[in-house]
Amino acid sequence: MSFSSSKKTRRSIQALLVLALVAFGAIIAGCGSSDGDSGSKVQLVAYSTPQTAYEEGLEPAFNETPEGDGVEFSNSFGASGDQSRAVEAGQPAGYVNFALETDVTRLVDAGLVSKDWQNNKYKGIVTNSVVSIVTRPGNPEGIESFQDIIDKDVSVVTPNPFTSGGARWNIMAIYGAALHEGKSEQEALDTVKQVLSQAEVQPASARDALQAFVGGAGDVLISYENEAIAAQNAGEDVDYVIPDSTILIEQPAAVTVDAPKSATDFLNYLWSDAGQKIWAEQGYRPVNKSLVDESVYPTPKDEFTIAEFGGWDKVADEFFDDKTGSIAEIEKELGVSTEG
Repeated sequence: MSFSSSKKTRRSIQALLVLALVAFGAIIAGCGSSDGDSGSKVQLVAYSTPQTAYEEGLEPAFNETPEGDGVEFSNSFGASGDQSRAVEAGQPAGYVNFALETDVTRLVDAGLVSKDWQNNKYKGIVTNSVVSIVTRPGNPEGIESFQDIIDKDVSVVTPNPFTSGGARWNIMAIYGAALHEGKSEQEALDTVKQVLSQAEVQPASARDALQAFVGGAGDVLISYENEAIAAQNAGEDVDYVIPDSTILIEQPAAVTVDAPKSATDFLNYLWSDAGQKIWAEQGYRPVNKSLVDESVYPTPKDEFTIAEFGGWDKVADEFFDDKTGSIAEIEKELGVSTEG
């Protein structure tokens, strides 16, 4: 073979190698493109209690729908306030579900969730529940109300309200029930203080509180009704009571401003009849009132809402500001941390 032929051959091989590298680069770029990944993956960030509902019920069912076919989930669960602050600080999220409206509005203020997130049929609320009292088997202490906790001087487990949204619902349930019994606002706060003074532990989240209770801490656990049902479904030997006077828990969900379409499809599925029925099977009260089975989820005789106290924005400032809030003052007097 002549020198010129060898040179020509080398150039041909080099050209083929360049073309192969370009083609390979295009394939890699295509596989790693944001459109391909973001459209098929939902980064879910939520408060602690619905983990089982999502992972064993809702996500697999969504994957069976045309919109959910091939969609993958990346899940993060924890105390509601901690989760909201983590997203604000940069944790990736396409879909968020928190215990409190204020944990969503924090992300609205940060520009991460649209201001119109509540402009839908259910005003941004994806599930309901009520504050319940979880007891030992057979309710040996005979607890039927929040006042009974005081009168019978039982040991309590409830989460820390400066990390847990569930704890804030608990406190407003106790406070509201006391008001409805005819107590003054100060007397109602004194009732809250007394219950908190009987708390054996105040874990970081509602799920941590449940685990502490089933592990032997306390005589009663103040918690979401759905947590009590979840514990029973998991084989834990507990009972629970829905007080005649308690608060309706409204739990919000939203998609972030840069979320893929799959996140919006997932949220819409959660509001569908199919999604709401799965929520009900997992211990949650459907926001679609036509799907609420009163034999399973009876309406408490004296059910009130957070709106009675001016809504969560007002309540968060008045009760839970970590420096000036009335509950912060109580917790500091009891030696409990108010660091979020």
